[in-house]
Amino acid sequence: MFGLSSLRRLRDGRGYPTQAVRKHSIIFLLCNVSSIILVATRVSSRYDTGCVQEILMIGRIAQLLETKTGGLHEAAYLLALFAFLSQLLALVRDRFLAHTFGAGVTLDVYYAAFRIPDFLFVAVASIVSLFVLIPFLTEKLGESVLSARRFLSGVTTAFFFFIVVVSVVLFVAMPWLAPRLFPGFADPDVIEQLIVFTRILLLSPILLGFSNILAGVTQVFKKFLIYALSPIVYNIGIIVGIVVLYPTLGTKGLVWGVVLGALLHLVIQVPSVLREGLLPRLTRAIDVREVLRVVRVSLPRTAALALNQAAVFALVALASLLPRGSISIFNFALNLQGAPLAIIGVSYSVAAFPTLARLFSEGDRGAFLNHMATAIRHVLFWSFPAMVLIVVLRAQIVRVVLGSGAFTWSDTRLTAAALALFVASLAAHSLMLLFVRGYYASGRTRRPLAVNAFVSGLIILSAYVGTLVFDRVPGIQDFIEALLRVSDVPGTAVLVLPLAYSLGMIVNAGMFWFLFRRDFGGHLPRHLYTTLWQSFSASVIAGGASYVVLQMLASLLDLNTFAGIFTQGLCAGIVGIVVFFVILRVTGNREIEEMWGAFRQRFWRAVPVAPEPEEL
Repeated sequence: MFGLSSLRRLRDGRGYPTQAVRKHSIIFLLCNVSSIILVATRVSSRYDTGCVQEILMIGRIAQLLETKTGGLHEAAYLLALFAFLSQLLALVRDRFLAHTFGAGVTLDVYYAAFRIPDFLFVAVASIVSLFVLIPFLTEKLGESVLSARRFLSGVTTAFFFFIVVVSVVLFVAMPWLAPRLFPGFADPDVIEQLIVFTRILLLSPILLGFSNILAGVTQVFKKFLIYALSPIVYNIGIIVGIVVLYPTLGTKGLVWGVVLGALLHLVIQVPSVLREGLLPRLTRAIDVREVLRVVRVSLPRTAALALNQAAVFALVALASLLPRGSISIFNFALNLQGAPLAIIGVSYSVAAFPTLARLFSEGDRGAFLNHMATAIRHVLFWSFPAMVLIVVLRAQIVRVVLGSGAFTWSDTRLTAAALALFVASLAAHSLMLLFVRGYYASGRTRRPLAVNAFVSGLIILSAYVGTLVFDRVPGIQDFIEALLRVSDVPGTAVLVLPLAYSLGMIVNAGMFWFLFRRDFGGHLPRHLYTTLWQSFSASVIAGGASYVVLQMLASLLDLNTFAGIFTQGLCAGIVGIVVFFVILRVTGNREIEEMWGAFRQRFWRAVPVAPEPEEL
């Protein structure tokens, strides 16, 4: 709705020289790689006084990483920092893909090929996720290192044989599965490419599953940096596939890059696990009872994740029936929405989980609810301005991140419209993640499973019905196209998919809000609703200020260039953020004070602490 009219003069590919884009992106990537290698090399080594001094010399970021995380906000901001770095590389990855291929058949097949391996990873590899393994591993380490190593070896062996058998079955069955799961791919050559891509990507769940097992060890020994770096090197591997392997191997190089990223995700954790003497091995001595204990604990969570993945799977399958490029548009918009979701929703839900689990186990129900309320307040505090500003600046965001080379102006407008629909559920999706963690902390794993089953079915049903009626009911189509200003763009039926997804997330959060209050008793504090009103109203005013700046700069800047678009979006975004914080500061907003307190404690008052060698 906002921000598109100021970009009408922009046309496909103008202002984006291919060599310049590739040059600057590669330089940026190399800088990230060198920094990551430097920090990882220093931190993953064994700590002594001299090593601590070396880490301090790396700079303020390394100092930040080695400090103790003292509270919810400090932990959330630290996790958000690494989420930001990972998402930054993910955006570089998507820019390379959009620049090289645009929203077309190649990327449709590429993204569709992820669906089966992703579902396999969620349905099988998540059974041995670090959240499940950590309690078991801690218990075994209390007995002895040998007992822990035997446990890990048994779980690893069982996982390996099971996922390999399933992968082989899927490998053989792909010629039969591919045309039935993605009926929109009618061209035999496209189906053949999809089969080849999927078969290669079946290696990824195996590698990432092993990485999950090793991550349990690194987390138990509090080597959080290694785990935080894993998704970063994963994206680096994918970028290498696009930049290096694709020119050499053709389109197969794209998926081999994903496999390379999964391998790096695994390999970066091996030295630390090996140093602790806990590197698992394949063994015949499998304790079946221990493996079944792990499966029983993880099954509800795994089923809930599989249902969420099934919903996305169904949306991609429906997108294959829509005009060419619909799968690419859907995935690009979903990835862009994933950045604020990872930084806000995932960071706060993960940061809150340990304290929630401890408080519930201690029977302190009041403190448990207060901690949940604090996390909810800050999730809403950050989500509302992110939602409004992304909607206002969506065209600038999409064009800056994706808009070069083969990615056309029509692709930009459709992706921007889909992004607006996805981001409309950012607050709801973030709250859903937090409520799920609250239930897991209390040991009630069946409730999230039941809610996710209902919502996944609702998303699939609403998307299916929506695609049927979109073209048949002109009033609905005209309303959506006019609202998002894409009336003159072909292929708008794809917008039904993010709309169905967001509606499902909003229903999901509403159900959890109601059920959480009923299941845990009491009422969430009244000041939570104060936060909701203050953040929402300030966000709307900030969005209006950003829109005014967009229009003012439209006549002053050359919007046919990257610099012009970037400057326009940056200035409008900064004005919106400043207005948001000024309004809340003047009104005495509670979250502002807590935020500044957390930043002061984190950056100015925290003392670097190196763990004792015997704790590693």
